[in-house]
Amino acid sequence: MINTIIFDLGAVLIDWNPHYMYRTLFANEQEMIDFLANICTSDWNEEQDAGRSLQEGTDLLVAQFPEHEANIRAFYSRWIEMLGEPFHGTVEIFKQLKESGKYKIYALTNWSAETFPMAQERFDFLGWFDGIVVSGTEKMRKPTPAFYQILLDRYNVKAGEALFIDDNYRNILAAEKMGIKCIHFTSSDALEVELKGLEIL
Repeated sequence: MINTIIFDLGAVLIDWNPHYMYRTLFANEQEMIDFLANICTSDWNEEQDAGRSLQEGTDLLVAQFPEHEANIRAFYSRWIEMLGEPFHGTVEIFKQLKESGKYKIYALTNWSAETFPMAQERFDFLGWFDGIVVSGTEKMRKPTPAFYQILLDRYNVKAGEALFIDDNYRNILAAEKMGIKCIHFTSSDALEVELKGLEIL
């Protein structure tokens, strides 16, 4: 019996994409793509999500690629410009689940502790959660099992009574190994169909 819903945030409820900001800095799309693939990479950003300070992460990269210093520093100094719109379909699903009163609803997110407050200021629905566990605050991130366990322990959630929704299949696999039922998020419409199929929505 599912009594708890756990949402990922980025690419599920919130559209975050470095392209939005970097398109203002690069005239050539391919050069921008190469920069994000080879310099300000997802792996590098995940280290900040896991608790490394933005200053340390930035300085480390500038030391490696001094010729790209201005564009590297822009990543966090202009980070707010990477936030797009909420995924309104998913927000509506969240609202329906919340208003049903049947479920405790939490967020488990890989997000820097330093940038997360900016998202909280912009998106009112982040205040609807019964609790949010942020990787940068805990200094560990998905798919580390101990990170999921923090949420389970903190909010007295039983793995077998929880449903986890995430766009990253790596994170889904880790949750499933812990006995948590999962939905691999691909779109708001598909999520609605799956939740109705499970008689959750």
